[in-house]
Amino acid sequence: MRRVLALLGLLVLVLAGCTSHRRAEPEPTPSPDLTRAPVAVAVNPGPFESGPFAAPETGAYLGAWIKPDALTHAGRVEAVEGLEKSLGRPLDIVNTYRRFDQMVGTPSDEEFLATDATLMISWATGDNRSILAGEHDRLIRRQAKAIRKVEEPVLLRIRWEMDRPNLRATMWSGEDYIAAYKYIRRIFAEQRVKNVSWVWCPTAEGFIRGDAPAFYPGDDQVDWTCVDVYAGNLFRPIGQLMGPFLQWAAQRPKPIVIGEFGVAKAWGSAGRAAWLADAERTFKANKQIKAVVYFESNPEGNGPKQQFQLAGDRPAFQQFARLTRDPYFNPE
Repeated sequence: MRRVLALLGLLVLVLAGCTSHRRAEPEPTPSPDLTRAPVAVAVNPGPFESGPFAAPETGAYLGAWIKPDALTHAGRVEAVEGLEKSLGRPLDIVNTYRRFDQMVGTPSDEEFLATDATLMISWATGDNRSILAGEHDRLIRRQAKAIRKVEEPVLLRIRWEMDRPNLRATMWSGEDYIAAYKYIRRIFAEQRVKNVSWVWCPTAEGFIRGDAPAFYPGDDQVDWTCVDVYAGNLFRPIGQLMGPFLQWAAQRPKPIVIGEFGVAKAWGSAGRAAWLADAERTFKANKQIKAVVYFESNPEGNGPKQQFQLAGDRPAFQQFARLTRDPYFNPE
């Protein structure tokens, strides 16, 4: 009997040990309610001062950045044409990224312009204090002349997402960014550039934190307000993610362009499709939004929460295609 009791005691200790070392199950990711009415704010009714690229009277333009398989001019054109073919419609806006020293007016730019698309140039300008010191005047003048030569209206995002904490070393502060922004505008004016609509585009997170407004150059300097918004690390409805921005933008007589938006691969096909359906409802509920531009890309080295390409994910892509076919996103 004593032996039996000892064996029972040993079994209890073993079981207790297994329980104490059992790996904790990961917490399930909370699923947002994407069926509720979208977040809407008291939008500014206009009229809007949108510069050379005029906002549509009703509805919103549609655009995208499509990462090409090869970063060549032919690759860029092939990527855009491939998406347009899959959607069955042309893009109104083609987003294109440029380093500080990369000029506008490339062969692929010319191809896009020839199809009546509008270029949204996302220009990664450099250190704000070196700009203000005059170290890049020649480069800025070259870019101004290159854009003037395009002749067609363009959207120009001067160092988009300038409020990101990882850019603080070159942005320095909101005051430095604003001064550099005005400095660039002054050089463009000296070069008689009249085909630019100036876009100010921070992140949705910057408005949630509260630090993005400090980078705003002013209503007299900006033609379109803008925000980049992603369901990346956080899977929340898009209206909730950009709600603080929408409340801020409603106080300004400017049209809104969603400069980048995307929903990550990590959230699964059904979740992505639901998020995109909610995005469509949210865009249409906020009439001040006059253009939306998807980020169709899986940046190299990023995990699944930072991969936003819809191609290859049939349910998600079909939902995006439904958005693009909506008459609201096909303004005259």
